[in-house]
Amino acid sequence: MREARQASWAGRFRAGNRGPSRRDFLNVAGGVAAGIACGPDRVLAAEPDFPRIGILIATTFTTGTLEERLDAVQASGLACVQMSMVCAGLPELPDEIPAEIPGRIRREAAARGIEIASATGTFNMCHPDVEQRRAGLRRLRVLAEACPRMGTSFIHICTGTRNPASMWRIHPDNGTPEAWRDMAACVREAADIARQAKVVLAFEPEMSNVVDSARKARRLLDEIGSPHLKVTIDPANLFHAGELPRMAEILDEAFSLVGKDMVLAHAKDIDRDGEAGHKPAGQGVLDYVRYLRLLRKYEFKGPLLLHGLSVEQVPGCLAFVRGRMALVPR
Repeated sequence: MREARQASWAGRFRAGNRGPSRRDFLNVAGGVAAGIACGPDRVLAAEPDFPRIGILIATTFTTGTLEERLDAVQASGLACVQMSMVCAGLPELPDEIPAEIPGRIRREAAARGIEIASATGTFNMCHPDVEQRRAGLRRLRVLAEACPRMGTSFIHICTGTRNPASMWRIHPDNGTPEAWRDMAACVREAADIARQAKVVLAFEPEMSNVVDSARKARRLLDEIGSPHLKVTIDPANLFHAGELPRMAEILDEAFSLVGKDMVLAHAKDIDRDGEAGHKPAGQGVLDYVRYLRLLRKYEFKGPLLLHGLSVEQVPGCLAFVRGRMALVPR
């Protein structure tokens, strides 16, 4: 019965209707508390989540006003979000942000007990057209200057690709010295924007991007040498073709190389190597116990953000992650 009520709420939200009622929200929250699982594990952590669990709000709660999306996050029992300007009716990286928007985001999130853990600031930092990169940097400055008023100090970015059609698609020129040169120059300028705005950028090593491994992430951090440049870790995006059998080794190496520089962490899953993982947490083969153990070992203080899931999958994936957390000694 609880699952049926939750499915009804999720369907109304996904369909773009005005939004769920307070009773609907309470029913979903009750479902989370009961531990509706993605897989066989239904164990919930008895203590507060560590790391705290949040979500990339715009990619899961894809319809509704800012307030309705935040209501849905609250009802799901999540502590924090990675905010996207899309939720406020703007492009993800806008040319300008109306003066009232950052305060509205901060106020509405605080009213629901939700932390704005980070903001989405991705653009193609290795686009073959230099004017595209310059436009991205201009828009990044707009976002960075708005972040303190929004209540966050972290912006999630990616290092980009030579693919002009999508920053999430691999390109054969990604490994060339010219691609690295252009990307690093763009990242250096972005880090200086972050310094001026007093925020921190967190880039993600990602299969389709120029920085596609923890080793390259370490190289970029050392080359830029800025305290305003850190790392977002998503282990589902680290496995090149044929590497999945070496999962433990690759996870351990990633943390040994950049573990102390991680400020954001993503939670999704992978079922095959050679491309970025696109499965919801608990629906693939990623060793979450090892992942969470490494986050604790390296004293990770940031949020763990669910990613790549539908509205209906939120309660189960949240229960799965909490179940795995319960297996990791504090």
